[in-house]
Amino acid sequence: MTAVGLPVFQPWKLVTNDVVDEALPVATTSSVPRTAATPGTPSATPSSGPATASGSPATSAAQVDAAASPPAPVERARGSFISHEHSTSGSVRLLTLADGSTVVRIEGLDTSNGPDLHVWITDRPVVDGPSGWTVFDDGAYLDLGALKGNKGNQNYVVPAGTDLAAYRSVTIWCARFRVSFGAAELTA
Repeated sequence: MTAVGLPVFQPWKLVTNDVVDEALPVATTSSVPRTAATPGTPSATPSSGPATASGSPATSAAQVDAAASPPAPVERARGSFISHEHSTSGSVRLLTLADGSTVVRIEGLDTSNGPDLHVWITDRPVVDGPSGWTVFDDGAYLDLGALKGNKGNQNYVVPAGTDLAAYRSVTIWCARFRVSFGAAELTA
């Protein structure tokens, strides 16, 4: 019986931690537009400023800084985790990157480790207490993948074309036991 119970319950996960510290996501975009070159000639870079003594275009420090640092993500919604089956804290942000992609950013997460944990966005409201532990698979949800770590900062890509208006919360969902470890209501 013990040989069957250990793989199912994975009790060692309750005393181990997986710490993740991913950087804030940024979209990769081309920093300097280039014009098409005619065959046999080098491509040119457009210039809006005067040429230097060598004849090449002058570049200001502001242009270099703008090209070197991509635009910051735009926050669409945010929330704070509440505890459900396990003590859970931290915050979540729904971010749109410069390239139009969307990520769920979890920051300062602190929850128990467990078997088969996933990050879901759902259409369900967050309900405090035991009555809120099992509601998230009752409606629409989108599994963003396995939880990368039970502590720290992490990013989860939302599939392109997802109707974000249909989702109002994020949960750390234990698929094995169909229970929420903790959840956050998303507010604009």
